[in-house]
Amino acid sequence: MSQLVECVPNFSEGKNQEVIDAISRAVVQTPGCVLLDVDAGPSTNRTVYTFVGRPEDVVEGALNAARAAHRLIDMGRHRGEHPRMGALDVCPFIPVRGVTMDECVLCAQAFGQRLAEELGVPVYLYGEAAQTASRQSLPAIRAGEYEALPEKLKQAEWAPDFGPSSFVPSWGATVTGARKFLIAFNVNLLSTREQAHRIALDLREQGRGKDRPGRLRKVQGIGWYLDEKNLAQVSMNLLDFEVTGLHTVYEETCREAQGLSLPVVGSQLVGLVPLKALLDVAAFYCEKENLFVLEEGQRLRLVVNRLGLDSLSPFNPKERVIEYLVPEAGPEQSLVDQPLRTFVREGAALASMAGLMTYGRRQFEHLDATLRRLIPPFHAAWAELTAMVDADARAFEAYLKATKLPKNTPEDKDRRAAALQEGLKRAVAVPLALAEMVTSLWPALQELALCVNLACRSDLQVAVKALETGVFGAYFNVLINLKDVTDDAFKDQVHQRISSLLQEAKTQAALVLDQLEARQE
Repeated sequence: MSQLVECVPNFSEGKNQEVIDAISRAVVQTPGCVLLDVDAGPSTNRTVYTFVGRPEDVVEGALNAARAAHRLIDMGRHRGEHPRMGALDVCPFIPVRGVTMDECVLCAQAFGQRLAEELGVPVYLYGEAAQTASRQSLPAIRAGEYEALPEKLKQAEWAPDFGPSSFVPSWGATVTGARKFLIAFNVNLLSTREQAHRIALDLREQGRGKDRPGRLRKVQGIGWYLDEKNLAQVSMNLLDFEVTGLHTVYEETCREAQGLSLPVVGSQLVGLVPLKALLDVAAFYCEKENLFVLEEGQRLRLVVNRLGLDSLSPFNPKERVIEYLVPEAGPEQSLVDQPLRTFVREGAALASMAGLMTYGRRQFEHLDATLRRLIPPFHAAWAELTAMVDADARAFEAYLKATKLPKNTPEDKDRRAAALQEGLKRAVAVPLALAEMVTSLWPALQELALCVNLACRSDLQVAVKALETGVFGAYFNVLINLKDVTDDAFKDQVHQRISSLLQEAKTQAALVLDQLEARQE
């Protein structure tokens, strides 16, 4: 499976289009790098670039971009709303696919060392790459900003991780590191800068200081004013959207603004965003407002509407969601047959379709609440198969790597044997999980069979047989991989479980088919 790292360098230039374009070209012309997004802000005088590639390629891309900035940006003349300390202010590396956080730390270290050596500038490591706890936080390193650097660099505690402890007026200093996805999210207010900043102080985790923390974990925030838009923003960085989501930030900002009698007029996402972060927002509003929206595109449209993401400029998910933009992995070899996945995918899709062909029709109006409960599991199972394909590819890659390990010494042979066994166990887990997923659908299928529109009876009958066949396929895939596993306890446990799931599939499929056959027109 191809490795993919995201790099998101922030450069201190958001007005001069020639400079912005020159940095873009430096990235685009780097072999192996794909530039996904360029987000320039005139008031912040800052541009956020997003590009992806293999680990070694994104390091080269970041260096090429930095070389261009070194020629074209003079920090001595820089002014802007956003905190900054260098021409290349911050350059994080983020794992996307087939890459660990530790590998991204290595990217940051390699980039920081080469940048310092080539350009002779101070470089700090932050986030997961930080050498000390005091440097994990970007705001802590950037405190005092560019203007404080001449004195700060004289202090032993602020000696850079790479490069000289001397002030470089044209450049300042750069911070690089490794982190999870960071979401830059701004909520628009018709207010003053001071009012927006007051809200930011109340919400951000740091709050107003150690004795007065804010309410939202893993959130950084400040308030500023955008002259070109004639409004203020509560500007926040979500360091972990699974801890504090976009909807929580937006709703809490609205609540604070209401307390100050200030109007909220939409919001803005800067750069790219993970799909899950937006789908979490959709799930929140669907539950809050009792909405029944299944299709991914419609759920994203709901998010754009509820958060007002198109208030300042059009928001097109196809251009802003990272999963829609990253290059697809090449054709992967697999331990689970493609037809097996197809049976389960089509079975789930047909069951979902049969439910949807019943839901919303006047003659079945009394079933709406029931169908709202029954349809989502099939839709979710259909979507989950995409993630299962990726897991399957990773399992195959682990096994393939193990087969290539050296076997020259007894120790080599032991390591190789252990890796092969681990690879086989991971390979068994994928079809087993597929069978477990199908098993979770039988109760909903039974209930759906009793109420589905009889015009869709044949669709549901095919769905049942497809899902049953998927479990048959999973059973034989598990047995094929189990035969070379040497852990007898593991083999017995898995064999008993997959056999039980197969028997359950036979019994439940027959029951659902009988229920469908017994129903009268």
